[in-house]
Amino acid sequence: MKTAIEDYIVNINKTDWQPLIENGHHYKGIFVKSLRYDEASKRSPSIFLKFEPGAAYPYHNHPGGEELFVITGDCYVNESFLEAGDYLHTPKNCKHAVRTENGCELLFMIPEEVEIV
Repeated sequence: MKTAIEDYIVNINKTDWQPLIENGHHYKGIFVKSLRYDEASKRSPSIFLKFEPGAAYPYHNHPGGEELFVITGDCYVNESFLEAGDYLHTPKNCKHAVRTENGCELLFMIPEEVEIV
C-alpha cells in the first residue's frame, strides 16, 4: 500500500481531457478527467468534467446520489441555474439532466454508476 501523501495527489493541469464515452456512447462536447479511480468498482467516483458551450448530458438517475461543484462557467440541472461557486448535493435516486449554454467545468463525486433513463 502506498503511504506517501504525494502518491494520492492528482494535478489536473498535467492530465489531458478525454472525451466522455459511456457504454459506447460519445457525449459530444463533454470531456472528463479522472481524479480517483477505484480498482474494486472499476470506475472513477471522483471526476472533473468540462462541458463546451451548448453541450448536454441526458436525463439520468444517480442511484447513490451525487455531489457537484461548479468550478467555472454555468449550467442548468433540470431548470435550476448553477454558476461558479455553486454546490449541489442530490439524494439517492435523484433524476435530472445537465446542460450549459456558455460552457462550464464541474467537480463531480458519484459513489455509484449513473443510469441513463
